[in-house]
Amino acid sequence: MTLSPADRSALSDLVHRYAAYVDDRRFDCAAELFTEEAELRVPDPPAALEPAVSHRGRQAIAAAVGAVAQLIRTEHAMVGEIFDGGSHPGSARGRVACIAHHWNRRSGEGGEIVDVVWHLRYDDDYESMDAGWRISRRALTINAIETRPVRRLLPREPAG
Repeated sequence: MTLSPADRSALSDLVHRYAAYVDDRRFDCAAELFTEEAELRVPDPPAALEPAVSHRGRQAIAAAVGAVAQLIRTEHAMVGEIFDGGSHPGSARGRVACIAHHWNRRSGEGGEIVDVVWHLRYDDDYESMDAGWRISRRALTINAIETRPVRRLLPREPAG
């Protein structure tokens, strides 16, 4: 199945909106971008960089992505995306490359701020629904992890 330019644009908006909702701490909104029975598979870094833990359903997905709330701030930069038609009409597949910054204070004396950077990819399945395209399966793979010192960090603005 070939995707129309409108479908490709809608899928791009979907994956960028997911990243913005996570960065804005709008975890329920991020979960609404998934189908009711969706699966999110995530790694368990640093032990496992490939998908190792599964979360099913919007409530579990909201809790899983909500884990970033413990960080000072995050920023997900989408750096590449490819979308193809799926196995049946109204379905699609995608591969999305992302650089995710996770800023936090190291524990201990001094508590310097560090940026833990994940170079990652999402392997996605999508379904077209009445509300638009939704993610039905997302598997997150971390290709590399870097830790960088941070000189200064703008505080995160409250979601709004």
